Amino acid sequence: MRILVALGGNALLHRGERPDAAVQRANIDRVATAIAALAIDHEVVITHGNGPQIGLLAVESASDPALSAPYPLDLLGAQTQGMIGSLLLRTLYNTLPGHRVAALVTHTLVRADDPAFHHPTKFVGQVYPRQTAQLLARRHGWRIAQDSTGWRRVVASPLPERIVETDTIHELLAGGTLVICAGGGGVPVVADRDSGELSGVEAVVDKDLTAALLAEDLKADFLLVLTDVPNVYEDYGTPRQRPLHDATPTSLRRGAFPAGSMGPKTEAAARFVERTGGLAAIGSLDAAYEMLHGRAGTLVRPDLPVG
Repeated sequence: MRILVALGGNALLHRGERPDAAVQRANIDRVATAIAALAIDHEVVITHGNGPQIGLLAVESASDPALSAPYPLDLLGAQTQGMIGSLLLRTLYNTLPGHRVAALVTHTLVRADDPAFHHPTKFVGQVYPRQTAQLLARRHGWRIAQDSTGWRRVVASPLPERIVETDTIHELLAGGTLVICAGGGGVPVVADRDSGELSGVEAVVDKDLTAALLAEDLKADFLLVLTDVPNVYEDYGTPRQRPLHDATPTSLRRGAFPAGSMGPKTEAAARFVERTGGLAAIGSLDAAYEMLHGRAGTLVRPDLPVG
């Protein structure tokens, strides 16, 4: 079976933790344990979030007096792909002796006229108190918005159209390689209409939507979306909260889940299942193996045919 595993940003850096390299190295052991159980018997592709890491690099770049201008988000995204990919590769290489592992910096094609460039919604970086966030916004020219626990920077998040390196990923999988790719949704690029030349854009592509697109293009059998809660919940955070164990694309879309948290995950699972007829599951990293076998998480199945 071919499985695409989409790791949430919390896999390396939990909310509220210091963004130190040592903290992220320690957290990666949980990831390796979960993935190794899948990789023994299946083809595995791993994508990952980068929200905390790209936010940290953006602050450092904007504050660096040696720079005449901060590094753009596309290059910061490439940096986080390299850093997180290296952490994952080393740990998985040690956990799966004799297994081929490759970390690939990948690029995601988006449309230059995507309306998302005029309406930033993607949260990146740390959570701040309102006054601190407003100060940083004035200082660096950022846009900010309220997250569930504070205020964060928001950036443009255009829809992914195609992953440029899909054919290369196919070839690596055919050679028995576990592939780490499309980190943070991939480096966002646009193509010139006449020449086809690629150039980076100031954005962060949603990692879950990129994962769903990549899983479809790779003809994956299963999309596994790993996050920090055991299930998708209806009425999350209210007295009526209850876990969803089984769902379909239609039922997930009726749930109207928040755009800043569970919404992209449920939409990614719905798109993959609708377009491929495969299965998806959303749940906790530590339950990845159980989710694959339908014993944990929220399993997303195709809608039953009407009539």
